Amino acid sequence: MPRQDPGEPYFRVDSAEGHAMLDADPDGTVVIDVRRDDEWVTGHVTGAIHIPVDDLSDRINQIPTDKKVLFICAAGVRSGLACEMAASMGYEAANLINIEDGTPAWIAGGHPTSHGD
Repeated sequence: MPRQDPGEPYFRVDSAEGHAMLDADPDGTVVIDVRRDDEWVTGHVTGAIHIPVDDLSDRINQIPTDKKVLFICAAGVRSGLACEMAASMGYEAANLINIEDGTPAWIAGGHPTSHGD
């Protein structure tokens, strides 16, 4: 169940909840991985879009405005920042989700993972 901390313009889920959201509505949900290139190649959510957090403001047009957007990084910090950035650029809080336990938990949970470019 997505949670929202007071004052945050986004919701939080763990990797299992994120996977369930993606499974329930694959056409209405997108995953954005905001880690560095060297982290991305070691394993990422299958089907994710790779936009390093430092490039997010320049590439915001690659993120759909009509879908749930699940941001993921390694430990939930950069993905939380990405949620905040997207919110400041007009994305609705209801559609912004931080997978707060990160990619290592996603992979450890056995969720669909790809490697390399």
